[in-house]
Amino acid sequence: MSRTYTYCPKCGHKLPQALPDSAACPTCGIYFFKYLPNPEVIASCVAEEETAKAGWLDYLLAPLPTQDSVSFYARCATLVLLTLWSYTLFGYDYQDGEFGTSFMHLILLPIHEAGHVLLMPFGEFMTILGGSLFQLALPFAIGIAFVYKNHDNYAAALCLWWTSVSLVDLAPYIYDALHPQLILLGGHTGEDGPHDWIYLLSSIGQLSHSQGWGAFAHTLGGLLMLLAIGWAALILYRQHQQH
Repeated sequence: MSRTYTYCPKCGHKLPQALPDSAACPTCGIYFFKYLPNPEVIASCVAEEETAKAGWLDYLLAPLPTQDSVSFYARCATLVLLTLWSYTLFGYDYQDGEFGTSFMHLILLPIHEAGHVLLMPFGEFMTILGGSLFQLALPFAIGIAFVYKNHDNYAAALCLWWTSVSLVDLAPYIYDALHPQLILLGGHTGEDGPHDWIYLLSSIGQLSHSQGWGAFAHTLGGLLMLLAIGWAALILYRQHQQH
């Protein structure tokens, strides 16, 4: 007895219309009747169909359709460690640049500098904005890919956490623009050399409000941290219920 397919049983590609088992997948080329369906692919496709019918909140809270116990508990342990680390990172005093002494700052700094280079073709303003923009946009974009490409909302939640930490990292730099004290890469303060946020805030007439913007960035980063940790925790809870 023949059957129809809405997803390829091999690669999981969603077909534009239901096809009989005598047809071939337009993506990987296999004929459906020649391929024994992979249970993990079937489970993933069913989960995708279910989340497509659900609302966006259910979609974002959906756990992976299958996950072994080792991976599940490793994710739980990772979330606990990130929660404890978040308390330390958010506790740094953004008014004196204490975050710059953290290991996370060493991770974010090369990403920041890469952003300057990547946006260089788009003019001076975008070149200078590029550092801050890229260290926020990179983890956020990876998170979107995890949601829509991998259907791994937990990984996306960790990317949101990464984005929030990037914002907390920027807060001291923004705050410093009014009365520069931070020692920059060139070994001097913003008064003696280039300072991204002196230029950016001066360009939009907000330099005198830099300390307020710095405080706002720090607070918003902390709220995003809580959101990311809560999001990840709910996904793990639902994963536990699923098992």
